[in-house]
Amino acid sequence: MISRCSKLAGLLLLLSTLRADDWPQWRGPRRDGVVSSSDGPAAWPEQLKLRWKVTVGEGHASPILAGGRIYVFTRQQDKETALALDPENGKVIWQQSYAAPYTMHPAAVRHGKGPKSTPVFAGERLYTLGISGVLTCWDAAAGTLKWRREFTREYRGTSPDFGAAMSPVVDRGLVIAHVGGHDDGALTAFDAASGEVKWRWTGDGPAYASPIVVEFGGVRQVVTETQNNIVGVSAENGQLLWKIPFTTDYDQNIPTPILYRDELILSGDAKGIMAVRASVKDGKWATETVWRNTDVALFMSSPVVAGDLLFGFSQYKKGQFFSLDLSNGAAKWMGPARQGDNATVLVSGENLIFLKDDAELIIAKATGQGFEPLHTYSAAQSPTWAHPLVLRDGIVIKDATTLARWGTN
Repeated sequence: MISRCSKLAGLLLLLSTLRADDWPQWRGPRRDGVVSSSDGPAAWPEQLKLRWKVTVGEGHASPILAGGRIYVFTRQQDKETALALDPENGKVIWQQSYAAPYTMHPAAVRHGKGPKSTPVFAGERLYTLGISGVLTCWDAAAGTLKWRREFTREYRGTSPDFGAAMSPVVDRGLVIAHVGGHDDGALTAFDAASGEVKWRWTGDGPAYASPIVVEFGGVRQVVTETQNNIVGVSAENGQLLWKIPFTTDYDQNIPTPILYRDELILSGDAKGIMAVRASVKDGKWATETVWRNTDVALFMSSPVVAGDLLFGFSQYKKGQFFSLDLSNGAAKWMGPARQGDNATVLVSGENLIFLKDDAELIIAKATGQGFEPLHTYSAAQSPTWAHPLVLRDGIVIKDATTLARWGTN
C-alpha cells in the first residue's frame, strides 16, 4: 500500500509540474525546432554563466525537458542508460541501465557507439530507442521498466548500418518507430501502455530520419524518410498513402521532414531541398513538387521555418548556413563557408540558435536580410552533435560525455 501511494504521489508531482516550456521530444513539442518566444531567453548576454556540469555518458541523443525534469539517454561503458535530472542543480533523480554491447560500422567509428535517438516523453512515460534498436518504455516518475521490445527474432538486423538514430514519436496512444535493419524493417506503431504492435508498414527498411505526424486532406499520416523512399502512411492503420523514391549514397536519409502550410520541406545528402504537396486526386494519393533548390542540401541537419523563411545548414561548401524564401525556394542569403560537418538549427522568437559540432554556439537574427550573428559562445570542450535544450533563462548542452546548463542571467 505504501509503495502504491508513493508511486501515485510521484506521478501527481510529475504531472503537476508540466509547464508550457516543456521540450518533451526530438526538436520540441511540434518536432519542428521552434522555441516559442515566451519559452526562450528574452536576451542573450555577452557571456554565459555555467550553472552546473555533470558527467552523464556518451552519445548524441538530445536532452529533453518534461514535468520539471531533464531526461537524457546515454551510454555508460556497455550499458545504455536513461537518466532523470533536476534542472536546478543537475543532480540525478533516477538512473536505469541495461546491457547494450554494440559493434560499430568502421565508417562511423568517430561518431561513437551512441545512443543517437532522442527520448520522447508522453503522459507519465519515457520512451528510448537504443543504437542497436532496443525500444524501452520507462515509468517517468520512478524510472522503473514498463516494457521493452527487442527485434532480433523479427528482422535480420535490428538497426541500419550506422546504428539506429531515428527518434520515436508518440501520437494518440501510439509509439511510432521504424525498427529493423538494412533491407528488412517496418515502420511500426506500438501501444504506448503495453508495447503491443498495432500496425506495421513493411515496405522499406529504416534510415536515420525521424518521423513527423501531419494531416493532409483530412487524413492523419506519418511522414518520414526511409532507406530508399519518402513516405506518408496512415497514422490510424499504417496503410501506405503515397511514396516518393528517394535514395542517397550509403542509404543515408537523415533530415526530419518539416511542414510549411500544406507543403512538406524535404532534403537529403546531395539531393537539394524541395517543397512537396501531397493530396488526393481522382480518389488516389499523389505528390507534386512545388519547387526545388539544388544550391543547398541537408545531410545530417534538419531546418526550421520562421514565417515564410526556411533556415538551415547546408552540407555544401564544407558547411554553410542559409535562408530560403518558402514561396519559391530562392535563396535569401548564404552564410560563410567552411562552418563544419554539422550544426543544429533552432529558432527562438526573433533569434536563430545554431550549435555547431565543434561546440560553437551562435545566436543570430532570424531575418531574410543576411547572416547576422549577435553572439558567439564556446559551449563545450568536446564535440556537440546533440540538439541543445533551450530554457527561459539559458541553454542545456550535451557534449561527448557531459551535460551542462548555461545561464543567460
